[in-house]
Amino acid sequence: MARRRYAVVGTGSRAERHVHAIAVEHASTCELVAFADVNRTRMNVHNDRLTESGVEPVPAYDAGDFLKMLDEQRVDVVVVTTVDRHHEKYVVEALDAGRDVVTEKPMTTDVPSARRILDAVHRNDGTVTVTFNYRYNPVHEKVRALLADGAVGEIGSVHFEWLLDTRHGADYFRRWHRDKANSGGLMVHKATHHFDLLNWWVGSVPETVYAHGRLFFYGEENGKRHGYAQDERFDMKLEQNDWLKKLYVDAQHEDGYRRDQNPFEPGVSIEDDMSVLVRYASGANLTYHLTAYSPWEGYRLMVNGSKGRLELEVVENSWVSSQNPSVHGVTANPEQGWAKLSVQRLFEEREDVPLEYDRDGHGGADRRMVDALYGPPGQEDPLGRKATHHDGALSLLTGFAANRSFETGQPVHVADVLDLR
Repeated sequence: MARRRYAVVGTGSRAERHVHAIAVEHASTCELVAFADVNRTRMNVHNDRLTESGVEPVPAYDAGDFLKMLDEQRVDVVVVTTVDRHHEKYVVEALDAGRDVVTEKPMTTDVPSARRILDAVHRNDGTVTVTFNYRYNPVHEKVRALLADGAVGEIGSVHFEWLLDTRHGADYFRRWHRDKANSGGLMVHKATHHFDLLNWWVGSVPETVYAHGRLFFYGEENGKRHGYAQDERFDMKLEQNDWLKKLYVDAQHEDGYRRDQNPFEPGVSIEDDMSVLVRYASGANLTYHLTAYSPWEGYRLMVNGSKGRLELEVVENSWVSSQNPSVHGVTANPEQGWAKLSVQRLFEEREDVPLEYDRDGHGGADRRMVDALYGPPGQEDPLGRKATHHDGALSLLTGFAANRSFETGQPVHVADVLDLR
């Protein structure tokens, strides 16, 4: 079987996992044939890393020559790892050119661009795969299997709390994500992960959303009010990480992009503290909270059902010992972490569920995901982990509706925002 030919558009740090998987780990089934970006220095950095891995560098195209690249390099699949607001452009152009697409989450950032992607899928034969790596986390797979097998019976309600610490959480306020026009805010960029997991676990789709959100900790005014405006513990120190220095500091002269902005400088237009209520089509209710300035990082899930209750606690790191410039999800943070999962059925004692817990690369999810995406075709997927454009759109519904509810102060029917029926 001929190897499929891949091109990567957008060569920031998120691209590295895909590049290595395609060009090195799965070279028997895949062939990396090109990069496209607005910044040639960053493409050169990725090509240098390929050379270090014993792989020939690939042609580097200006982003304006994207369609030319598809034809000249006979690309089969486009991997989109650009700034979020540009996902739609490359997804749609690739589909219209007859190519398949693998795109980082979120699939896009607003309702009009989501509609354009869905329209492009409907008028073409190509496929869109959204990289929801958290579906491939062994802990999350275990939750999916338990709920699907009826461990708690019919699901009545869910509480999900996600905490981002002052290393990882602050990073969204240093980068392009801090501008809501680029990312859709954390309700879209970050919470699309969480809402996808919830759709997958609950086995239903959101119908009504009511939400409150505000910028409480980061931003210029809050930095002054809380005394963190010039706090060196929030400095990223990119120069201490050779990979990030090459990819961003040494590339800044081309496009002016600063990877390490002060999270307490002007220009932050996203929220850092968000509460959401969701009613699912199944009748289940969700309470969700996202905090981006916690002293520790992790999440808690509680599922109440007709036959009992499931509880999950994951501590990804128990505190922030330093502000080292690690790349979240690539390497484990140095602080302690753990995961605990239990099921308690009505009239029975709690049962602790054994877990396969891996602290590397989103709990081992990144490695498992790229093996599924770029490994041999025809792999079994009994849990339905591979996410399509439809899953990508469903994961956006709650975030889009939450953002609208932030603005109006009113409950929002998701079908009034984006009707997927």
